[in-house]
Amino acid sequence: MEQLLDRIKSGAQGRDFVSIGEMMDSVGRRTFGPMVLLAGIILVTPLSGVPGIPTLMGMLTLLTLGQVLLGLKHFWLPKLIVRRKIPRQRLLKGLKWLRPFARNIDRMTRARFTLLVKGPGLYAMALACMVISVVMPATEVVPFSSSIAGLALVAFGMAMISRDGLLALIAWGVSLTGPIMLLRNLGG
Repeated sequence: MEQLLDRIKSGAQGRDFVSIGEMMDSVGRRTFGPMVLLAGIILVTPLSGVPGIPTLMGMLTLLTLGQVLLGLKHFWLPKLIVRRKIPRQRLLKGLKWLRPFARNIDRMTRARFTLLVKGPGLYAMALACMVISVVMPATEVVPFSSSIAGLALVAFGMAMISRDGLLALIAWGVSLTGPIMLLRNLGG
């Protein structure tokens, strides 16, 4: 996880704004897990409060994981998303905020319960992330509520990258309890 943050930071050097495409180039375009993780990371940082970012990250995740379900080995995104830019300073602030969490996650993850992250387990995770993505525009009504969804996407992305089924179980827990917590807070 720390290596992923370092790659994103290195890719942002010397720019005032960083595009989604540039971040994709930093983490690699061949794998789907880093893209889910990237969307989740953006959503758990203060960037989630920028109007349009939750919807954009939802579209990114939906398009990325839809391609998993189609059986594609590499992913494609439309130029509208790839060209979208984020202020570099906000990105760096978010990456700095995530660093301690990344260090702890790196210590805890490893390949285990791999049935939950391969084959049908991978497809189930992809479907769950797609459902999260579809509701992402609604999270723009309540500022920073997309951070709950972002946390689930981070866990799913990390599970995909590290082949850690235990992390996948945690992601399922967050994705199922997050909406309940949000509804309870909105209801009173």
